[in-house]
Formats: sequence, structure tokens, C-alpha cells
Amino acid sequence: MSRIMIAVALVGALSAPRARGDAFDHYTNQILVKVPTAAGVKAIKKLTPELMVEHSRSLPGIPGTFLVVKTNDGKWSKLLVEAAQQKIKKAADGDEVKTVPILLIHRFVTYREGEERTIDSQGKTVHLFGGFHFDLDMGQVVPAHLGGDLRLVVKGDDSYVEGKAEIYLVTKHLREATPKKQPRPVIGEAFEARYFNGSYKLFDDGRRSGTLRLKVGDKNEVSGFYYSGKDGQKYEVAGKVGSNPNHAIQFRITFPKSVQFFQGLMFTGDGGAIVGSSRLQDRETGFYAIRADD
Repeated sequence: MSRIMIAVALVGALSAPRARGDAFDHYTNQILVKVPTAAGVKAIKKLTPELMVEHSRSLPGIPGTFLVVKTNDGKWSKLLVEAAQQKIKKAADGDEVKTVPILLIHRFVTYREGEERTIDSQGKTVHLFGGFHFDLDMGQVVPAHLGGDLRLVVKGDDSYVEGKAEIYLVTKHLREATPKKQPRPVIGEAFEARYFNGSYKLFDDGRRSGTLRLKVGDKNEVSGFYYSGKDGQKYEVAGKVGSNPNHAIQFRITFPKSVQFFQGLMFTGDGGAIVGSSRLQDRETGFYAIRADD
């Protein structure tokens, strides 16, 4: 491994922010399928502004009403929403302004059926006006005649959200959605292969990022998975650690049409990061992976 590549990765690891997911991110497909029968969840046909205000803080540290929807195509989706108002002009050349109710969708994610984290559609800051529908499978606002999973109904001064899809209002954060904290390894005088066990936030050449999960076996072989930060797709990881030096690792991520190879060194002071170089086809670049167990 070239010293230049290690130096580049070290600079990145020391200067980059430590990205962390929030409570919304932790509701993956495996959690969403449990929502209909979970305590603190209400199956609803109509979501009113009053309900949204009452349950606007169900996720710790995140404002907004948390909805889980089983779409018309049978996929699981999650949303953070809020009842809001939008000022508009009555005419394109007029000065008169009126206020109309909207559903403000702060964030939404729809997962691919049968996958752990693979995303079919996602987005943020969507304004849904009365008379329009929102299709969570496509991630698009659509006209009423096309139909959708949710729609905003406005009748005089009243408004509410409804849809043909199954809608669940989460009034209390699900304990299953809180990831278990893994203790950081206490690095001893002699470096051990097991120190590589754990989860990492991997940054590759400033172009790609994702979650890397490593497990070291009895013979220092490495197994695990890589979850793409772009769409959550899961890929297999395999490799080995040590023995010259003991804190070295080599692993590969197998993608559908290519294999990317990584070689790196772990920080021996605290085990907090791995830095090194990667090779994809004929292109060699730098990477770093920051431990994310806690």
C-alpha cells in the first residue's frame, strides 16, 4: 500500500464529520413489517391536523408526525409529515393572496419488497395540495385520476389525509427500532484480529459511502456485508486480517458486475478507524472507514 494513499485517507478520516443516523433512519424494512401489531401504533383511515399536532414528537429528537404505510403495491414506506399552510396568489397577475392547507412531507422512504434496506423511492420537502395524490412507490405527486397511496382532502376550512393504502400512525417509538450499542474494543498491548469486528461508516474516494459490517472468524477470515448509502442495497464482504502487520486487513465487496478490493490499516490506539486504498477494475483510490458501533 502506498504511503501517499494512506496519508490521503488519514487526512480525510481526521477531518470528515462523523455521520450518524437518527431514529427515522433506524426504521428499516425489518422493523416496518412489525408496525401493524406493535404497541403504540394506530391503524387509521383519516389523518387530521389535530392528530398530527397531538403526535408530532413520537420519534425521539425529530419533529413531525411519523406514519408507516403499506402501499397499494404492497411495499412498506415511512414518512415524517406535518399539517401546514401555503400562501398562493389567486391569479398569475393578481396581488390578492390566500392561504390554503397542504400536507408537508418532510421525508419519505419506500423500501423494495422482501429486502432489508434497499430503497425504491425516497425524497424530502414535498408539498401535497388538496385534490392531488401522492404515490409512494414512484415517490411522486400525481393527479387524482391516476390515483395514489395518500391524498389530501380539503372541504371548506377542514382538511385531512386519507388513502386506499394501509396507514399506521406511530404514537410511540418502537423499542425494536433502537439499535443495540456495541462496545468499542479496548485495544491491548498486543493487537488482536477481533478488534475489527463491528460496524463502520465507509467513505470511498469521496464518491461513495455506506455502512460496512465486519466479522472475523477463528482463522482470521473476514465476512460481512456492505450497505450502499445511495439506495441501501446489500452486498457481500469477504477477506482476511493480519498477519504482517497484525492490524492490516484485506477485503472485497462483490457487486453484481464487478468486485472492489480494499486493503487498509486499523488505528492501533483506539480502533476507531481503518484507512487505506481500494481498487475497482484498473482504478486505485483511497478510502477510510470510521467505527460506528456507538
